[in-house]
Amino acid sequence: MHRRQFLAAGAATLAAWSVPPAARAQAPGEPDYRRLLVLVELKGANDSLNTVVPYADPLYTQLRPRLALRRDTVLQLDERTGLHPALAPLLPLWQAGELGVVQGLGYPNPNLSHFRSIEIWDTASASDETLQEGWLASAFGKRPVPARFLADGVVVGANDMGPFASASGATRAIALARPEQFQQGMQQAAPRSAPANPALAHVLKVEGDIAQARAGLGQTPELRTVFPATAFGNAMRTVARLAGNPAGVAAMRVSLHGFDTHRGQANVHQRLLGELAGGLAALKEALLETGRWDTTLIMTYAEFGRRAAENASNGTDHGTSAAHFLLGGRVRGGLHGAPPALDRLEGGNLRFAVDFRRLYATVLQHWWGLPAGLGIDGVHKPLHLLRV
Repeated sequence: MHRRQFLAAGAATLAAWSVPPAARAQAPGEPDYRRLLVLVELKGANDSLNTVVPYADPLYTQLRPRLALRRDTVLQLDERTGLHPALAPLLPLWQAGELGVVQGLGYPNPNLSHFRSIEIWDTASASDETLQEGWLASAFGKRPVPARFLADGVVVGANDMGPFASASGATRAIALARPEQFQQGMQQAAPRSAPANPALAHVLKVEGDIAQARAGLGQTPELRTVFPATAFGNAMRTVARLAGNPAGVAAMRVSLHGFDTHRGQANVHQRLLGELAGGLAALKEALLETGRWDTTLIMTYAEFGRRAAENASNGTDHGTSAAHFLLGGRVRGGLHGAPPALDRLEGGNLRFAVDFRRLYATVLQHWWGLPAGLGIDGVHKPLHLLRV
């Protein structure tokens, strides 16, 4: 980061402490970044067919004679589709119309490399182009998050910036590789003695100011909500507390690792989905506690799905399209997109029905109110997934 950007970032972050964003009027045409986006990355690529289960399709059990979930074990959503039983904590959200399932998300000419495909999802690029900016960094560059906000974005539980990655370094995003860093912010902001060199003293002062601003992450409410005693549960607690920070954050990303289930999938997948559901259900309760449920949109994503057929190791290999979840008080609950067409596979993979960039366009235009035609939503039209 250049010195001028460094100074500007410090001043902007410090300004975030002054007035809660909810207390300020939104200017005409200004994006409503008071609405929070929480991205949950299912790292390694979740097996969609055993998450959102086409239990009534006989081809499902033919393709998965050992991994297929029995009809009497799934949580039925309708006469042909159900959820993995480990997702039971999310069933009340479905019944309340606050859980949307978008089926068939993918993109043309899919890439089955973890590294390249997540890059495509993070940058909203086509499969044959390489972009340097994350899709959120690009949006914030065109319509900046107000300087009074604590940060543009926060990454919880990882070092990579993903959708916040910026070639210019202008995006005000913070990475908390370990959620416990959240509790250590005040200690990290301890003052240092001033050196004799005035120029160095000034730079260190700015560093100290930014560190103090980083400590502003701790200016968040304690919560009564009990979170699961897992790494993902701890990350959800951090997200919930940051959501209650009056300074404001536009977006956050959390990753749940372990979904690359090439072998012995059944038990691992059940545990992961249980962690996911328990953490998300607790996050909803905490957001209700802080009055943020109706102004928060939670969205899962992954680099791709898994193949339709099980493999010889009782697992599933890299695939293409998948189903993902939207949660929130303004979500149009129900099934969206198209169910998996198991009778029309391409090379053993599911055909995609909805370009994932339409989901991003929905966030930009329908959630934050960015003008139509700006970036992603100039080409990819939003989906009708939100009650706004």
